Amino acid sequence: MTAQPILNALDWPSGHRLDIQPHQELLVIGSASDGRHQVGVRGELPLPASARRLCRIEYGQPVLLAALVAHDLLVVHPASIVARLLVDVHARLAGGVRVR
Repeated sequence: MTAQPILNALDWPSGHRLDIQPHQELLVIGSASDGRHQVGVRGELPLPASARRLCRIEYGQPVLLAALVAHDLLVVHPASIVARLLVDVHARLAGGVRVR
């Protein structure tokens, strides 16, 4: 996955070492001098299969990336989580009627 604009905002160049941890169905990625993963030469962001499985992210599935620049973190939100959150927001907008 190429995430160049977000990587630029975080100031994570090619070769930047990363730590990737699952956290409550999300992937949290941070800088780590001894990190096992790194930003690719074309700005690719590694999402290891083992971490994706823990967060139920299927290969090729769209994700939402959110940079927390002040904390030097990137959060990967699976599409299923984003959809679930939007259902709740839209239900509140519609006066509590939840449509599935």
